[in-house]
Amino acid sequence: MITTRDIAERLQLSVSTVGRALSDDDRISEPTKVRVRQAAAEMGYVGNRAARMMRGASSNVVGLVIPDIRNSFYSTIAHELSKNIEAQGFQLMLSETDDDRMVELRHLRELSTSRVAGVIIVPTARPRSESVKLLRTIPHVQLLRKHSSLGAQWFGVDDFEALRQATAHLVDQGHARIGYVGGPAELPTGAERLKGFRSALADGGLPDEAAHIELGRPSSIEEGRRAVQRLLEGPSVPTAIVLGSVQLTLGVLGELSRMGVKVPEDLSVVGFGDEPGFSWWGPGLTTMSLPIQEMATGCGLWLMRRLTTNPNDDSAYASVSPGSLILRGSTAPPAHTRSKTRRKA
Repeated sequence: MITTRDIAERLQLSVSTVGRALSDDDRISEPTKVRVRQAAAEMGYVGNRAARMMRGASSNVVGLVIPDIRNSFYSTIAHELSKNIEAQGFQLMLSETDDDRMVELRHLRELSTSRVAGVIIVPTARPRSESVKLLRTIPHVQLLRKHSSLGAQWFGVDDFEALRQATAHLVDQGHARIGYVGGPAELPTGAERLKGFRSALADGGLPDEAAHIELGRPSSIEEGRRAVQRLLEGPSVPTAIVLGSVQLTLGVLGELSRMGVKVPEDLSVVGFGDEPGFSWWGPGLTTMSLPIQEMATGCGLWLMRRLTTNPNDDSAYASVSPGSLILRGSTAPPAHTRSKTRRKA
């Protein structure tokens, strides 16, 4: 393995001079830095990051802690963040928690031991106190979800307004029995989306009985399948369903196809997220589109700026991105309303 001593012997320089040249020390002239870098490249020198870390330096790695990479939200986020931080000379390290707070703690311990430069985290519903303490020692920012114990630096979407707008669309079409399939209220995103759903019903003058609610793991396709089965087999079947996560949307759409439910003739559906296949599923899925790529880019650039200017700055900062309702063919007035309209005509 080539060392700084080998480079020093080749160039007839001191080891300290070579080390300073490789670290871009201002005390070393530019011509000497060029000579050292050229020799290092020719000889195949690789910097000893472990040694630098033992001297107290942080690495150039940024940890990304997410629940589930299979969720397209998180795979898109990982891709965008990787591109952005790589352009700044950093590298992304991915950790999956499966929404398990003990797994989250283990990953944070490893990231802390590796002296990562920073962490971007989609936290679990109730991070352990040890996780909170660890993150206090690492520059970090929360993404999508926000937990008060983890600080006040956060990039997310307006979950309340997204579900309020999606549900209001169904209310405006005349639906009086509306189902909601979303994440649990213990998650901050789940709580805000559920509030948005209920708010739209209240604004439309609908009673509490109008809501048919199924809550489950937002990253589970199977939860979506089971939820829509329960909704459509109950004593009071909804005429429309609004969804609160991408994976739940995929599960519901798959089960509706399997059951032979006609959309929107038998049931109107508003999805969450805008996967490539949503535009051509059935009649085309009406859905809430969220600017995930833009949000991830903004989050990455913001963290890079903090790491390169003032890593210790933990002052409050929040960026909230709005969603937009994409209207396609999966929603229509309920069947009894359409029948009345045809009779009047």
